[in-house]
Amino acid sequence: MSLRLYDTNTRQVRDFVPLVPGCVSMYLCGATVQAAPHIGHIRSNLNFDVMRRWFAYRGYQVTFVRNVTDIDDKVIAKSHDTGVPWWQIAYTNEIAFNEGYDQLGCLRPSVEPRATGHVPEMIEMMRTLIEKGHAYEADGNVYFAVTTYPDYLELSNQELDNLRQPSSAGETGKRDPRDFAMWKRAKEGEPSWETPWGRGRPGWHLECSAMAHKYLGSAFDIHGGGLDLIFPHHENEIAQSKAFGDEFSNFWVHNAWVTLSGEKMSKSLGNSVLVSEMLQRWRPIVLRYYLSAPHYRSMIEYSEESLGEAETAFARIEGFIQRVVEQCGAVDAAPEVPLAFAEAMDDDFGVPQALAVVHTAVRQGNSALTAGDKENAVARLAEVRAMLGVLGLDPLDEQWAGAAKGDDLHGVVDSLVRLVLEQRQAARARKDFATSDAIRDQLTAAGLVIEDTPSGSRWTINNQ
Repeated sequence: MSLRLYDTNTRQVRDFVPLVPGCVSMYLCGATVQAAPHIGHIRSNLNFDVMRRWFAYRGYQVTFVRNVTDIDDKVIAKSHDTGVPWWQIAYTNEIAFNEGYDQLGCLRPSVEPRATGHVPEMIEMMRTLIEKGHAYEADGNVYFAVTTYPDYLELSNQELDNLRQPSSAGETGKRDPRDFAMWKRAKEGEPSWETPWGRGRPGWHLECSAMAHKYLGSAFDIHGGGLDLIFPHHENEIAQSKAFGDEFSNFWVHNAWVTLSGEKMSKSLGNSVLVSEMLQRWRPIVLRYYLSAPHYRSMIEYSEESLGEAETAFARIEGFIQRVVEQCGAVDAAPEVPLAFAEAMDDDFGVPQALAVVHTAVRQGNSALTAGDKENAVARLAEVRAMLGVLGLDPLDEQWAGAAKGDDLHGVVDSLVRLVLEQRQAARARKDFATSDAIRDQLTAAGLVIEDTPSGSRWTINNQ
């Protein structure tokens, strides 16, 4: 079965055929680092991390570029409001984003370019576009003339006559109000760079066109980002890059949002849930499961209840893994995932259907353990580990080693419960069964299931 992927531009699921056989090139619009990351930001990278892992499993060599927008209107506005230098705000939050990505098990990108490091490439792109008649200078600004590119708005499926282009203060001299800024004239106190058209700073859209061209060339396989980037950002990237002479991206892939009370989670709306806060209350692997389990094109309506359900679902998987390891020893991942899992992932990265295969294998493995069929249980665990490994969710993987050693809420609970279980074991050793049973009953009332095994007592969350 060939891998199929939904393309926003054609509005259909298409067979994925890489431009270079055996290789996949991906560009993901990364963070605008004016503030710390919320879970909506992390979801986007998680979705593309899963895609990247599946491409690698399928044998492709993946080049994954994720940029950092370290200079734009939002970063400058934050600097003006707080009095903190713009570069300090950008770098501090870039670190916070990378810590969030790392904690949730995302692979590092092949390259992570910053916008401010690519001004020469932006100048060259503007120079070429001006020479070709697609761009012009006015009052120290450089604008792209949208009417010179016939396919403008094809991605967002809008009518040019109805277009209202977002703009900001200082964008003067436009020949057409629908034209967008590629370069903005320097204002007093703002960071700026020298260009043939005077000092200024880059526009948001130009940054990504220049960086994608430098690291992936004139044509690449996949350009990704959130739904909110389709217009104006991605639409303007396409116009710039194709007018420049690039073929640009073959597929446009967009992930849906994390919403809160039906509204997109956003720093500007003040309804965001910071990753740093979430990781104080939820294990990183559970948060990864929660954010990556829905289909990447489906909205996630955030709630504590849904996160609790995700924790319970993942606890079933962990409980099975732990039982097999305790009874049968360590089990390596199978060399291949089950066919049904592969078919789900090949069909536009159908993670919900793929996880259904995981849970089916877990149920079969638990039944095998109950029946004393250790060989079957071990086989199911090997499959489960292979599938979870592709999703970045294998709790036995090195990336999660030490994740629950007391540095988060689960680690604290685990330490406390184990202390109580040691007291219960001591009571049993001295044949004080009344105390032993009372401790067990109290733990059960707290919502825990206690299992006595040859290697000692262990606890899981009651899933009923």
